[in-house]
Amino acid sequence: MSMQLPDPQLAVLTTASATTETSIEQLADEAELHPTTATQAAFELRDAELLTITETETTFYRLTDEGQQYLADGLPEIRLYQAAIDADADDDSVPLGSVIQSADLDGPEVDIALANFARKSYGSIDNGEITATQSADPDRDPEAITLARIDSNVDADATSNTDADTGAGAGADEVENTIDVDSESLADVDDSVLDQLITRNLLTEQTETTRTVSLTDAGVTALMEGVEPAETVDRLTPELLTSGEWRDAEFAEYNVEADAPDIQNGKTHILRQTAERVRDVLVGMGFEEMDGPHADADFWINDCLFMPQDHPARTHWDRFALDVPPIDELPEDLVETVESAHRDGIGPDGDGYHSPWSEDFARAIALRGHTTSLSMRYLSGTEIGELDPPQRYFSVEKVYRNDTLDATHLLEFFQIEGWVMAEELSVRELMGTFVEFYEQFGITDIQFKPHYNPYTEPSFELFGQHPKTGELIEIGNSGMFRTEVLDPLGIECDVMAWGLALERLAMLTTGAEDIRDLHGTLADLEFLRNAEVTY
Repeated sequence: MSMQLPDPQLAVLTTASATTETSIEQLADEAELHPTTATQAAFELRDAELLTITETETTFYRLTDEGQQYLADGLPEIRLYQAAIDADADDDSVPLGSVIQSADLDGPEVDIALANFARKSYGSIDNGEITATQSADPDRDPEAITLARIDSNVDADATSNTDADTGAGAGADEVENTIDVDSESLADVDDSVLDQLITRNLLTEQTETTRTVSLTDAGVTALMEGVEPAETVDRLTPELLTSGEWRDAEFAEYNVEADAPDIQNGKTHILRQTAERVRDVLVGMGFEEMDGPHADADFWINDCLFMPQDHPARTHWDRFALDVPPIDELPEDLVETVESAHRDGIGPDGDGYHSPWSEDFARAIALRGHTTSLSMRYLSGTEIGELDPPQRYFSVEKVYRNDTLDATHLLEFFQIEGWVMAEELSVRELMGTFVEFYEQFGITDIQFKPHYNPYTEPSFELFGQHPKTGELIEIGNSGMFRTEVLDPLGIECDVMAWGLALERLAMLTTGAEDIRDLHGTLADLEFLRNAEVTY
């Protein structure tokens, strides 16, 4: 009796060869089948030992539009370095702004240049000044060299294709951007360089799996003995159900091993996941959540914190002042007591700063550099009315600082603000709160270091050990609010407070070695797809 096979299997079997390996795509074309149908049929024939399937993976690289642009213009960090050298920044530091302007950097290129300038040891940036490393050699930059290598391979392939197909040089511009360079052509390039180019979105990587098939001896024998199409159906239809024919029908087998398209579904960002986990933990510890404006009066951001108005952190280098009208609504009594604390201190033995204090400056609007501005609004009673101890509040909100971009600093980041108001609090309770909080994330090795803040005394910083590098990373700042802060607010008990970094918490829980892997122009999308919040 002849072997019976479903039509797709029969078509693939009769098209395949015993002497030549044929790709499934070619089989599908010759058999006039959809590639997915042909693939499924081939795997079913393999399971029946009538075909063999050989899989070959090939990795291809292609320059992105941004990569092609940087190939033409130069990498932003190299342009920044060359402009710095031209400005004699190798002899002494020079203003960063003028160098950026002469480097012709614009928009996102500025952040990219600053981030990679330090990473590649082309120099340093500090307090708005740039210094170039004299010994650096941008001509040997491995990323720039690799981009040029890929481009040279593309040009060679494009020329070859156009010579063969359309005549020498014809249509080169159209072909150039569509050529992929296989990994064998870049075998001598370090994987870390390729990974960095992919992370920077200058290069795309694609792995293609090619499947070829050939007849087995059993397949040849089956064809020689004769193979007939089987009367099978591939789906259950309303007609089969209503007629009852489904009882006698032979259904085609479903291949659960057939390849399916890789679909990247949407996912909550790892920082959002971490923030939600932080909220759950703190609410579980008895805290309530605060909210408030991102742009606020300097009075709430700094003055209430007993930060002198001539403090370096309140200059244009560190704060983002907004060119908008000043705030009108401030509690007059509180403004007077805060000004008095700045000028004269608190109590008969108090001593203020003896420095200028301007109400106009206090009313000026800026982007908050910390969410402690929310704490001041709540503790003062301005936001929700007067509070009686004990009270616990927190927030997980974005703040803005004119910091130097590096592996642990961003211009915009999320701060975990928190405070506890109660009688007879001490550093013991503060440290115990951190131990309890971080244990919820599997972090049990928190270290503390004494610190100074104008608004807390005693104060200390928190450090956590990175799970991969072993380095200690600063993850927060904390302390007990000073009398100069609490007395103008009308608070007569103790208040302990802190500001923790959400991104650095995520670095400890996910193993990210660079804060820019979490979000921003250099974010590692593959890392973000797989990152999970630990509990």
